[in-house]
Amino acid sequence: MFGTIKQVYPSTTFGVELENGHEVLAHIAGRLRRHHIKLLLGDRVELEISPYDLTKGRIIYRYRAGEARRSSAAPA
Repeated sequence: MFGTIKQVYPSTTFGVELENGHEVLAHIAGRLRRHHIKLLLGDRVELEISPYDLTKGRIIYRYRAGEARRSSAAPA
């Protein structure tokens, strides 16, 4: 899913508004923590939604300004 960061909470948790208008609570994936990727209000992000609780997710990618979306198909 794709969304925009709308709110920043303590301990690297974010309120993200999805493209369909829903809001989810998301935390940062370990890869983003390891590479010290900074997330700010208004950043466009890609996230995984939990299949058990549709109000929670994990941010897996931050898009740079003007960057096109990544292809979801795996390379062959």
